[in-house]
Amino acid sequence: MTRTAAGLNHARQTKFPIYPVSAPRRHGTHAQRPKTTYTDQMTPMDMPHILVVDDDSRLRDLLRKYLIESEFRVTVAEDANAARKFLQSLEFDLIVMDLMMPGEDGLSLTQSIRETRSVPILMLTAMSESDDRIAGLETGADDYLTKPFEPRELVLRIKGILRRAPPDTTTADVRLGGFRFDLDREVLLDSKGEPQRLTTTEASLLKALASNAGRIMSREALTDVCAIDGGGRAVDVQVTRLRRKIEPDSRTPTYLQTIRGRGYVLRPD
Repeated sequence: MTRTAAGLNHARQTKFPIYPVSAPRRHGTHAQRPKTTYTDQMTPMDMPHILVVDDDSRLRDLLRKYLIESEFRVTVAEDANAARKFLQSLEFDLIVMDLMMPGEDGLSLTQSIRETRSVPILMLTAMSESDDRIAGLETGADDYLTKPFEPRELVLRIKGILRRAPPDTTTADVRLGGFRFDLDREVLLDSKGEPQRLTTTEASLLKALASNAGRIMSREALTDVCAIDGGGRAVDVQVTRLRRKIEPDSRTPTYLQTIRGRGYVLRPD
């Protein structure tokens, strides 16, 4: 799609102005995907995971802050290339996609994602022309929102899309030798069915890896998804502790493996 320089400038001038909004309200339990309820007791891994793809750093920061306050997990990508890297190692419940980005635009990325994934996509556009909106929907977007917009409207649209999304059919158990990890309850059980003690961070880490079994997850991705403070080194420490609890020999791990220069991967039975 050809766009003039004037069109790009207009798009940047109308992106997500800062509205004086109140703190997001909590709405109790919603009929969204299984295991997703909006309560004060939700752990980070229970929250729907949103990928925000936008080249505007100010908009990304604003969206990330507001969505986190609205009880979502949020990963941000500055362009299509960064988004592809996250999609290789993480699972998302919904993608918020900017239509106009330098390099590969939102239409092209949406079309590519639709070849292999059915994850819902909400398209953001600064263009009011119906042709652009129709193009986004024809490419595979589930909904669109025209800038400028109220952040609360974005949250309501996201929740509406998630309510309409098909149920998650991912298996609830992952077996690791004599252990079984219950993804729904985030509980590690031994061969007798007795729960084994995991810290909150260890449970979040194991759930993230188990939910992406066989996929390499970078330290950066694990830091973001599991809300681990301290960067990559802190992730390494948590992995070492987790290995002591799930591996027959933590010095030569069978299940939680290191992929040099790339991150970690869980390979269950």
